[in-house]
Parts: sequence; structure tokens; C-alpha cells
Amino acid sequence: MLLLACDATKISMKSVSRKLKESPTFSQNFTGFALYDISEKKMLLEHNAERYFTPASNTKLFTFYASLKTLGDSIPALHYQIASDSLIIWGTGDPSFLNPDLPKSKVYDFLKNRPEKIYFSNDNFTGSFYGKGWAWDDYNDDYAAEVSSFPIHGNVVRFTGNKENGIEIQPKFFAEKTYNWSKSESFSVQRDLGTNLFSYPAGKEIKANYKQDVPFKTGVEVTTVLLADTLKKEVTLINKPLERSTKTIFSLPADSLYKRMLHVSDNMIAEHLMLLNADALGNELNVNVGIEKVKEKFLADLPDVPRWIDGSGLSRYNLFTPRSIVALLGKIHDIVPEERLFRLLPAAGKSGTLRNMMKIDEPFIFAKSGSLSNIYCLSGYLLTKKGKVFIFSVMNNNFTKSTAEIRKEMVNILTEIHQNN
Repeated sequence: MLLLACDATKISMKSVSRKLKESPTFSQNFTGFALYDISEKKMLLEHNAERYFTPASNTKLFTFYASLKTLGDSIPALHYQIASDSLIIWGTGDPSFLNPDLPKSKVYDFLKNRPEKIYFSNDNFTGSFYGKGWAWDDYNDDYAAEVSSFPIHGNVVRFTGNKENGIEIQPKFFAEKTYNWSKSESFSVQRDLGTNLFSYPAGKEIKANYKQDVPFKTGVEVTTVLLADTLKKEVTLINKPLERSTKTIFSLPADSLYKRMLHVSDNMIAEHLMLLNADALGNELNVNVGIEKVKEKFLADLPDVPRWIDGSGLSRYNLFTPRSIVALLGKIHDIVPEERLFRLLPAAGKSGTLRNMMKIDEPFIFAKSGSLSNIYCLSGYLLTKKGKVFIFSVMNNNFTKSTAEIRKEMVNILTEIHQNN
């Protein structure tokens, strides 16, 4: 019986290998694939698995693993020090403070109710508001929120329509910086490139269900003013190094950030998780520093050295191989129970960015997708009909067909593996 099962697997892998090589859908693009059997601890299939691909949001799997290894069950919200009548605070990169898409934490009440005068230092932030290789003309889109040491409101302004054909603005601080002077043909909000001035067209209908998040321009002055406006108390900017004697207050359970990052591919959370990792590994808020420390400490044994540039995958400078992603997913599987892991990842046909990938009653693919123009990747775990768990990574670069066509062919291949193993 074992020999028959092995023969069936070999036949299945030959069929999949042939499709990867001969599929008209993949004929003009660059495709890589790796498939690993967890129980047998062996690679079942490799197709260009040693070659480097731009991973897009598959990069978030690296951020996820780094966070699992570095952060605890709860997210450090800020470092603080009390000196006489002064409360000095430093950011950790925690993206949850008044984030409209995350649960409320106790941090607001902590700052609001402290009797001391608040001083904010940005001295531990040595990074940049954008990652290397990010497209500057994405600045108005919600997926390109800026990186800062103490994010507030998710570093975006949320514009929503109401029943009176009006527009609601949160945080209200930016209402006086929003004007109806743009020339758009349909209703949308546009920020000036270098300033926090927002505009929308006059006379255009605003639907009641309209919602648009526009990143605001961050900076230490903006953070200080926003914090003071939010708390309704004075906040003073100072330049003070982060000291070892500081205390730390925690905000949300870590899984609440991981699930949103993985399910909706939240770039802002991903970047700030890497700041949190950098803070935990060296008290310096810098995504690049965090990445280098994580690579050195936790990823030195990957099959191929990753070219890892940012936390989210927005940068086209990122380069990973399918077999390294499979190895990474193996590391994650080793430290996270499957029930929790499959809950944190999108389930194909059921949840997150994979909700509409296929129609199915019982999901068998739990994975992270990654897409940029001409790029679509999918990496995660596949459950077979015989009860096995496979790790896979399929990466497609440089295609000119529609993403939907590429995705459909990937689903066909993964479904065949599910049914025949």
C-alpha cells in the first residue's frame, strides 16, 4: 500500500511539473514553484525554485516570522520615563494607537489620565517615512501610509460620506486643512504631495457609503500636534535619547495585528511590526536595521540569502526564492500550532484576500498572496484529501496577462495536488 501511495504521489508530481512547464498561461512569464511534504520532511517538486522572484506581499510572511520570534503575546506600545512632574515618552512603532481598523487599547487612557506634563522624543527613530524602492506616486493611496515612530490614526485621514451628501473627516484635526477646490471628474480626495492639504471636487455627489483613507504627511511636529489635539492636553517635543531605565506599556494582543496584516495585507501594520522588531532587538526604530538583525539571528540557514528590503513588500527591490519561502513557512509551522496558524492566514474561498479565489465549502489552502503590477505570488499551506499538510510557494513575475488568469491557473494546479495526494 505504501508503494502504491508513493507511486501515486510521483505520478501527481509529474503531472504538475508538466503543467508548470507547458501551461499556455505561464508561457511568457517567469514562474517558480516549490512543494514540501511536512510529514515526510522532503521536497516533492521544484520548478525554478532556486531562482529569485519579486515577492510583493509574500514579504509579510518574513515580517510575520520575525515578529513571532521577537515579540511576545502583546505589542509594546511605548516606552516611558517619569521624572518629577514630567512624563517622557518614546514610540516603539506600535501601529495600533487610535487606529480605526484595530481594537482600542489602554494606551489612550494611560496618556490621557496621567497627571504629569507629557514630553515626546523621537530620538530613537532613525528610519525613513518610505521604504527603499517605494513608488512616490502611491503617496495618496491607503496602502502607502508613511512610517513613523508613534503612528496615530493609522497615519491616515479617513473621509466618509453621510446621508446629507456631506463628508466626515477623522481625525477632525484635518478638517480645517480640507478644501473643495480639486478638478476631479468624480468624487475623491487628493492630498498635496508635500503638505497636509487635502481637496475634493465641489458639486460632485458623495455616496453615503463612501470611504477613502488618505495618508497624511508624518513628521515629529505633526505627531506632537496630533497627540496634543487628541489628548486635549499639552505635549512638548524634546530631543532625548532612549534610556535603558525606561518602562514599557503594552497595547493589543499580537495576533490582532498579525491577522489584519495577513488577511487584508495591511502594509502599514507590516512596516511598523518591523519597527517593533528593530526596537526589541536593539532599541533603534529603523526597518532596515530590524531586517538585518532578524536575518542574522533567525534566517542564516535559509537555502538562499534573501534580498529583504521592507516589511510589507511594496518595494520591488525585494527578492526571494520559492524554496526559501517554503523553508520560512516550515519554520513558522514549527512554532505555531496549526489551528492558530490557519486562523491567522487567509483561507482560499473563505476569508481575507483569498475570499474570492475559489468557490468551496471546506477550504484546503491557507496562504498569503502577493501582487504588484505584473506580479502574483501565493505561498502557504495546502491540505490534501489524504490528510497531509504540504507547504508550497508559487511565484509569478513579468506576466502581461490578467492577474485573474494567472490566479486561475495556480488554483487549478493546487487543486490537482489537493485531490491526488
